[in-house]
Amino acid sequence: MKVLLNRWRRRLWQALFYRMVFGERTAQGTPLPHTRIAPSTCIEGEEGLQLADHVFIGHFNFLDAAGGLRIDEGAQITNFVSIVTHSSHRAVRLMGRSYAAYTGPTSARPGYIQGPVHIGPYAFVGPHSLIEAGSRIGKGAVVCAYAQVRGEVPDFAIVAGQPARVVGDVRTRDAALLAQYPDMQAHYAAWAGTLPTSPAPASTPTPPSDHA
Repeated sequence: MKVLLNRWRRRLWQALFYRMVFGERTAQGTPLPHTRIAPSTCIEGEEGLQLADHVFIGHFNFLDAAGGLRIDEGAQITNFVSIVTHSSHRAVRLMGRSYAAYTGPTSARPGYIQGPVHIGPYAFVGPHSLIEAGSRIGKGAVVCAYAQVRGEVPDFAIVAGQPARVVGDVRTRDAALLAQYPDMQAHYAAWAGTLPTSPAPASTPTPPSDHA
């Protein structure tokens, strides 16, 4: 009997908290029927979130949208990803106890960093990644698992490491796949703007400033 109760308890918990939920709305009330966000994902400052349709956001992510977070169509954020639009640890060290008592504008605190994050269409953010304030991830880019992104990730780039560095270009593999599945070419071109050819060497992500 106890085994049966435990099984149903697990199923109930999974149904309530770990099941992907289809259908969101923008801040303006526009329906996004194909966007999926796991209930276990935490979104702070949701009023700063600009969300497109066909977005996937998996389990146990932390999204800080207070400084502005834009996620374009088809972007995928997997699991255990942190996206932050501010950094306060330098300001806390500088100000000490006066940090909590400060009554002025948040961004005016000495050492405080705040900047919007933009994730381009059909980009992929791998598990356990960190996207720092002020970063932009280009369309079709892939952020590998455990990457720490600070700054600009070029369109179609594959980045990995801490800090993230460009290690490849998705168009190399995409060209081979499209040759294998030619009926997908129109779908690919619809979001990418063109079909992949031999890509030019990608540059290293450009940091906007020193966040450390």
